Amino acid sequence: MPQLREAGRMSAKPKFAHVVFQTSQPTEMRDWYCTVLDGHVLYQDAALTFITFDDEHHRVALLNPPVPLERKTPATGAMHHVAYTFENLDDLLDRYVLLRDQGIRPAVCIAHGVTTSMYYRDPDGNMVEMQIDRFAEPDDATNYMKGPEYAADSVGPQFDPEQLLAAYRAGASVEELSDRSWALKSALPDPMPALMGAR
Repeated sequence: MPQLREAGRMSAKPKFAHVVFQTSQPTEMRDWYCTVLDGHVLYQDAALTFITFDDEHHRVALLNPPVPLERKTPATGAMHHVAYTFENLDDLLDRYVLLRDQGIRPAVCIAHGVTTSMYYRDPDGNMVEMQIDRFAEPDDATNYMKGPEYAADSVGPQFDPEQLLAAYRAGASVEELSDRSWALKSALPDPMPALMGAR
């Protein structure tokens, strides 16, 4: 008989595997996620679609129930977004350009301070965050999040992805572009309405 851990002791840490969306638009959602994540369909039938972009058998699944579903609204209590991290700014901007050129643009871009993030809205209104981490070490990110700048504004300012792309191509450093002060220069509106689903 397996031995259970003592009460109060932390068990082994799970690893994130996949996210599943219920949808009445399985074709549109399938095509969008395959494009945005540079993924492919591993399996599909009338009820399920499994999409992957790495060595996991599926990272995104679509469940198509036999009843029509209402579209998520900004007032719906639900998961807000799923986030994907790129290794560096080059990779994030490459994906931005690839998607932009296919007509897929971010709903809002935010300099969180701990990450540089682009939020996309899928066909059902769910958000997908594409990001890079600002800090190489997790402890540095944690310390930033416990600091005064983050306490004063835990969301951060909005930025224009075209300005980010132009500044990076012109030679601005990743460090400069990852700092909130760079995004604040544009004086764009508060990102919260777009982040919460306003169109």
